[in-house]
Amino acid sequence: MRSFRMIIAGAGAGLVAGLFGAGGGLVLVPLLTLLTDVADDSVFSSSIFIILPICLTCIVVTAISTGISLAPALPYLLGSAAGGWCAGKWGQKIPVCWLHRGLGLLILWGGYRYLC
Repeated sequence: MRSFRMIIAGAGAGLVAGLFGAGGGLVLVPLLTLLTDVADDSVFSSSIFIILPICLTCIVVTAISTGISLAPALPYLLGSAAGGWCAGKWGQKIPVCWLHRGLGLLILWGGYRYLC
């Protein structure tokens, strides 16, 4: 049953990332919290580790199926790598409850933006 729950969480994140181009982590963090026994202090780092192959798969499938050039995205890689490094370095010092609250606010803000 535990493996099935983990598969469901990963599938949900992959589906959201594939359909919307991003946001797999927004789905994965709550699913890991609700469906698995991953410790609260490991949920965010686990979701980042899980998102990597999802993103790589989405890149390959999108590039093959649409023929879209990935060159326009390359300049953003440096900034996203720097942001990821900072989050990995300093994110562990932020209390888990504040990370959950921050994620919740991002989800609400994103939902508001797209509905209005």
